[in-house]
Amino acid sequence: MEAEVDKLELMFQKAESDLDYIQYRLEYEIKTNHPDSASEKNPVTLLKELSAIKSRYQTLYARFKPVAVEQKETKSRISAIVNKTMNVIQKLQKQTDLELSPLTKEEKIAAEQFKSHMPDL
Repeated sequence: MEAEVDKLELMFQKAESDLDYIQYRLEYEIKTNHPDSASEKNPVTLLKELSAIKSRYQTLYARFKPVAVEQKETKSRISAIVNKTMNVIQKLQKQTDLELSPLTKEEKIAAEQFKSHMPDL
């Protein structure tokens, strides 16, 4: 889970870096080529649009970060609760000398899917 959050954060950082590079390249190309063609879009307008896109990206990232942190904390809490529940069940089984019947095929699939989403278990 933590790796997913870190991966997304790195992706956002790379995207921001890419936008900075694109803006730099556009500014350089405009300065070196000075396009005077009336049929082309105004380079200044392009730069303003790029700045607006970058601003929207930063807003999106600011919204994403708290959600990612909350998701990480929630998964940790769920994992802790499941672990405690499993321990209680095991203790009860030992105290009562009872064992659960083997899992059905569907239960095994569900358990594997759950574990794949909760690697801390």
